[in-house]
Amino acid sequence: MENKSNAIKYFAYCRKSTEDEDRQVLSLDSQETELKELATHYGLKVVGKPFRESKSAKAPDKRPVFSEMISRIKKGEANGILCWKVDRISRNPIDSATIQWLLQTETIRSIHTVGREYLSEDNSVIFSVESSMANEYIRQLSKNVRRGLKAKLAMGWYPSRAPLGYKNSERDEDKGRNWILKDPERFDAVRRMWDLMLTGRYTPPQIVEIANEEWEFKTRPTKRHPGLKPLSRSNIYKVFTNPFYYGMFEYGKGENRKLYQGKHEPMITEKEYDIVQKLLGRDGRPRPQRHRFAFTGLMRCGNCGAMITAEEKIKQQKNGNIHHYIYYRCTKQKDPNCQERAVELKELNGQIDAAIKKLAISEKFKSWAVRYLHDIRQVEAQTHELALKNSEREHLRITQQLDNLLLKYSSPENAEGQFISDQQYQDLRTRLLNQKAALESNISVQNREIEEWLELSERTFNFARYAHTWFSRGDMETKRAIFACLGSHLVIRDQKVAITLRPAFKTIFEALPKVEREIAQIRTYPQLVFSASNKDKVALVGQHSSNWRRG
Repeated sequence: MENKSNAIKYFAYCRKSTEDEDRQVLSLDSQETELKELATHYGLKVVGKPFRESKSAKAPDKRPVFSEMISRIKKGEANGILCWKVDRISRNPIDSATIQWLLQTETIRSIHTVGREYLSEDNSVIFSVESSMANEYIRQLSKNVRRGLKAKLAMGWYPSRAPLGYKNSERDEDKGRNWILKDPERFDAVRRMWDLMLTGRYTPPQIVEIANEEWEFKTRPTKRHPGLKPLSRSNIYKVFTNPFYYGMFEYGKGENRKLYQGKHEPMITEKEYDIVQKLLGRDGRPRPQRHRFAFTGLMRCGNCGAMITAEEKIKQQKNGNIHHYIYYRCTKQKDPNCQERAVELKELNGQIDAAIKKLAISEKFKSWAVRYLHDIRQVEAQTHELALKNSEREHLRITQQLDNLLLKYSSPENAEGQFISDQQYQDLRTRLLNQKAALESNISVQNREIEEWLELSERTFNFARYAHTWFSRGDMETKRAIFACLGSHLVIRDQKVAITLRPAFKTIFEALPKVEREIAQIRTYPQLVFSASNKDKVALVGQHSSNWRRG
C-alpha cells in the first residue's frame, strides 16, 4: 500500500460552496490543514499548491478551478486527488461520470479522502453509489431550502438580510425563523432621513451629506465589510425605493417576483412611501427611471453655444400638495460661468406656441398653393414623359448594341479574335453595361422624384396650416417632432427661444403677406390673376421640401 501510494502524485482539492469570502477562507483553510495531516500520516506525495475553490458543485461546468485540475491530470501532471470528502469534487452526475471514467481508465489511480481511498482497480459501483448519494443530498437540500423559504414568506418574514434600520434576530431560539427586528442604533436615524425627504426640500445626495457629516451615521457591519462605513448614495436610494419600510417586501426573480405583507414593524406609512416615490419621479413598483423631456437635444445656448438640457424640480406645500416643475437650462459644458438663466417649461411651451401661431397659414392659402402645385405637376408630367421616352429609347439602343456586340464576338469568323479581341470585348461590354445601369437608375429616379416632390410639397403646406393645432393639442413626442421640423437652428438667448426656419417654411412665410392680399383681391375682383413671382415661390417650396427630405 505504501509503495503504491508513493508512486501516485496527488493534487489536493478544497471546495466551499458559499460565496461569502470570510466563511470561505475559514472553511478552506480548515480543509487544507486536514489534507496536510492526511498526506503526512499516509506518506502521500502532493504536488503543487492546493486547488482552492469557492463554487457550488451542484451544476456541471461551473467550477473553473476544478476544470483546470482535471485538465492537468489528463496531461499527466498528477494521477491522484486528495480531498476532504468525495462530495467536495462532485455533487452532480456529469462531474461524477467524468471522475469515474478517469478512474476506470487509470488516468486517476487514487482518490484519497479522510475516511477512505478509492482506487482505479476497485469496483466502480462503490464510487458511483457514494457520488449518487452526494448528488441526491444536494437535490434534497435544494428542495428543503425552497420549502423553508416558502414557509417564511407565508408567515410574513423577509427571508434575507434586513435592510438598513432593521436587523435579523440573533437569538438562538429564533434561528430558522429569520425574524426582522428594529435596529436600535439606526432605526430612528433612517426614519429622520425619510422625514427630510418628505419635506420636499432635500435631495437624496443632500440627505447623505447630512447623515454622514452632521449625524456621523454608519451602516451596519457585514461579514464582507466588518468595519463601519458611511452612508452611500446607492444606500439612500435603496432605502427610499424599498416597500419594506411601509410593511411590505418584494421577493423572487423575474415573473416570480411578488409583493408580500410583512410581519415586521413598519417605519413609515404607505402614503408617505407614495409621496417619496413621486418626489423621486417614480411610479408604481420602484425602479430606477430616466426622465424624458420634450425639447432636450434640440436647442443650444445663445450665449456659449452649449446644448440646452432639462431638469425637474419638485416642491411640496405645507398642505401636502406636490408640484412638479421642469426647467430648461444651459449645460455650461463650454463655459462653466455662462449666465444664461433657466426657462420653465410652461413659459417655453408658450413661446414656441406663439412662434408657430405667427407662422400659420390660412386654409385659403393652403388650398390655393396645393391647387397650383397640381397645375405645376401636370405641366411637369408632360416634360417628364418626354424625358422618360428619350431615356427609354436610349436604353433600348444600348441593349441592342450589347446584343450585337455579343453576336460579333461569338461569331465563327471571330474565332481567332481578328474582329474583336477578348480585351476589347470586355472593355466595350463593361462601358455599355455601366451606361445601361445609369439609365435604369435615372428612369427610376425620374419616376420617383416627381411624385415625392408633389407629396412633400403638399405635406409642407399641411404642416404650416395645422402645426399650431397639433402642437397645442399634442403629447410630448408630438410637440418635440413639430419643434424639430420647424427649425434647423434652435437657440435660447435671454430666456427667449429663437427659431431659424427651414428653407421651405422660410419661403412660405416670406411670401405669405403678399399672397394673402392677392387672395383677398381676387375674391373681390375675380378677373385678377396671381403674380408670377408668387407662383414661382410656391414652386420653390417644392424644391426646398425635396432638399430638406434628402438632407
